Amino acid sequence: MSALRVLTVTPRYLPEIGGVERHVHEVATRIAAAGCEMTVLTTDRSGGLPAVDADGPLTVRRVRAHPRGRDWLYAPGVGAVVAGGGWDVVHVQSYHTFVAPLAMRAASRARIPFVVTFHGGGHSQALRHRARRLQRAALRPLLARAARLVAVAEFEIEEYARELRLPRERFVLIPNGVDLPAAANGAAALDGLPDGDPLIASIGRLEEYKGHQRVLAAFPHVLAAAPGARLWIAGSGPYEPQLRRQASRLGVADRVEIRAVPAADRGAMAAALARTDLVVLLSDFETHPIAALEALSAGRPLVVADGSGLGELAARGLARAIPVDATPQVAAAAILRELRDPLPARALDLPTWDDCAARLLELYTAVAERPR
Repeated sequence: MSALRVLTVTPRYLPEIGGVERHVHEVATRIAAAGCEMTVLTTDRSGGLPAVDADGPLTVRRVRAHPRGRDWLYAPGVGAVVAGGGWDVVHVQSYHTFVAPLAMRAASRARIPFVVTFHGGGHSQALRHRARRLQRAALRPLLARAARLVAVAEFEIEEYARELRLPRERFVLIPNGVDLPAAANGAAALDGLPDGDPLIASIGRLEEYKGHQRVLAAFPHVLAAAPGARLWIAGSGPYEPQLRRQASRLGVADRVEIRAVPAADRGAMAAALARTDLVVLLSDFETHPIAALEALSAGRPLVVADGSGLGELAARGLARAIPVDATPQVAAAAILRELRDPLPARALDLPTWDDCAARLLELYTAVAERPR
């Protein structure tokens, strides 16, 4: 029997950094290593990346996307790759850009079965975030043709099934995985910050909706009660200049480091988390946040913004939650309380990336075996 040929279509992929990029890399490389003929189709706004590349055992193909300076990602070359590759299954990852409808329409016209993972997510522009419901409504005719709709969090199934008027049986829950290695002993101190004082981490791509600015706003109030505290903003992205200006304006720049850990260096992330006393995630919206799962797997206390996937963790007793619009004083009080009196550790039953990849491979096989 010939190997299953799967095309995963994602708006962005490595070397760009983000939750969807990380998810696709983790599962696609594992599925390819299991013997599946796996290709990732993504976009290139810069025109400077290879059109055909490799990421371990899988092939990466890139098509040009426009406009260069925006994230709409209109990529007309997507359709030809989807329709002309002889794929057994097409997996569309993330619905937020023009890439998803182009891929779904091409697969539908070519009578190739396709599945869609939503990756709910947020956006730094409030209007774009509020428009998500309209986007899903506009995509409903294409989503209704999908062989299966994949959710990474429980609330997506309830919300989207009701909103799209589709049976719950069309959805399948396959959460993100966690696979941090054991932290090495004697991990080096973070650059520029002294060792020994409480270290707070705010982790995620540097976008406004990720809420790093809320942690920064609370930090002077934290320092008033814990003068030795330090803040590590772990990420990279377009919001970095604003965060650096905010730290300077608040007079805390000497106690703050903004630095990303390379996405592929899980050992470095494990070592950094091992030295962190508290992780704070105050995003507007997260579906099934990988950063939170990794913090929990490393045994780190967690303060989160209530609602979406972060709220689900708090409801399970795994994190302390505050309102997303909490004042800096309220956020600081929650941070200080968790530093001094963390929630009791709970037994964790977190899926691994191996689990996630195995579930997806089972889904691809089942979908490919159905009559077209």
